[in-house]
Amino acid sequence: MMDARLRWIAPALALGSLAACEVGPDYVRPTAPTPAAYKEIDGWKPSEPREAASGTAWWTIYEDPLLDDLETQIDISNQTLKASEAAFRQASALVQEARSAFFPTVAVDASATRSGAGSGRSPAGRSAITSQFTATGNLSWEIDVWGRIRRSVEASYASAEASAADLAAARLSAQSALAADYLALRISDELKRLLDATVDADTKALQITRNRYNQGTAARSDVAQAEAQVEGVKAQAINVGVQRAQLEHAIAVLIGKPPADFSIAPTPLELDVPVVPPGVPSTLLERRPDIAAAERSAASANAQIGVAVAAYYPAITLSASYGFVGSAIETLFRASNAVWSVGPQLAETVFDAGLRSAQVAAARAFYDQTIANYRQTVLAAFQQVEDELAALRILEQQAEVQDRAVKAAEEAERLILNQYIAGTVAYTNVVTAQTVSLGNKQTALAILQSRLAASVVLIEALGGGWTAADLPSHDQIRESASPAETAPPSP
Repeated sequence: MMDARLRWIAPALALGSLAACEVGPDYVRPTAPTPAAYKEIDGWKPSEPREAASGTAWWTIYEDPLLDDLETQIDISNQTLKASEAAFRQASALVQEARSAFFPTVAVDASATRSGAGSGRSPAGRSAITSQFTATGNLSWEIDVWGRIRRSVEASYASAEASAADLAAARLSAQSALAADYLALRISDELKRLLDATVDADTKALQITRNRYNQGTAARSDVAQAEAQVEGVKAQAINVGVQRAQLEHAIAVLIGKPPADFSIAPTPLELDVPVVPPGVPSTLLERRPDIAAAERSAASANAQIGVAVAAYYPAITLSASYGFVGSAIETLFRASNAVWSVGPQLAETVFDAGLRSAQVAAARAFYDQTIANYRQTVLAAFQQVEDELAALRILEQQAEVQDRAVKAAEEAERLILNQYIAGTVAYTNVVTAQTVSLGNKQTALAILQSRLAASVVLIEALGGGWTAADLPSHDQIRESASPAETAPPSP
């Protein structure tokens, strides 16, 4: 009996030895247009570029302890990031699902039946009621001769790596959004301080005007103009609170807290615009998680072509069963009640009206789509870097000119106010000088905010310290689905 079993198993094992071929194209990383150098770096030569303090904690370049503390809360409480992390675990579980096809499926079946007919007696007078008990184990194992399973696993691994890159991109996006909102909030605080200081200065000018009016050397219209100037600036100062409140609420949500339970106290602005060395364009392909995700998606699509091509070839399955069948449960497991079967099964589709051809064509078209998406992602990445390099370079030049304009406006305001006190100019000149001076200071703050925002976006565009080497290994992907998460549910 055992020799008969071996005669069936040996051919199946021989078929298994053929499972070294994989149909479908082998993956080759697609090319993408890559310039030799960044165009917008010309004319912008930072003398003392600064890097982040350590690893991927790129926000430490701003040297703000509160920002450092807020950024560390992103991984803990941000719900968007938690959703991306769950998507990665789902992709990792799909890898396990695909890998399970490498191994045989074993099932156990047990049954007990009791049957009868008519009066329950046979013509010979014996009982027509019978009992049958069975207990069998079944094994089914697909021999991966053509590599369909291996291509499926290859696609699943690449998809999990793409999901890991998506998680890194989501984390970087949340971090940069938090940094941008925080820096904008600090600019709002600085604007509020500027407007409050302007109110104080304009109030002093108003008092001077009232004194001159009481002395009969100024018109009532001068007092009205001075009062209008003070109240107008007060209104601007109040309005700043709207944007600040919204920024504070946005930061709260980014770190996973209800806005009602979160606040940031105003502090003096002590931030410089950091100079970020952009590096060589070719390294950008390894430093951006969105590029890595697009490339891994292309690898997954390429493997799916092999899965589709494998459908042209016959599926070979080894099946085996062993069990017992008897009429009495107490004697069921005797050798005389044993039943078994073993043998390979070959299944091949003879006619499908072009179904497999369409599936292969669809897989190839989807692969071409992922290649185009990958190259477009690369082009968009280079555009983003060039945009922010240009913004930082041009805004730095604008800031230098604006600083001179602020100083000139302050001097003009001082001189015209003195001239008004001396009675040589009308008060309208004072109001104009005050308005011009405040406008120039507000513009200078707006430029500083734009420069800080551009520096954040540039760091994000350069990958925030992330590299493709941070993608999880195959072992790490398999371990990402913990036993607690994959265990069957309790009854």
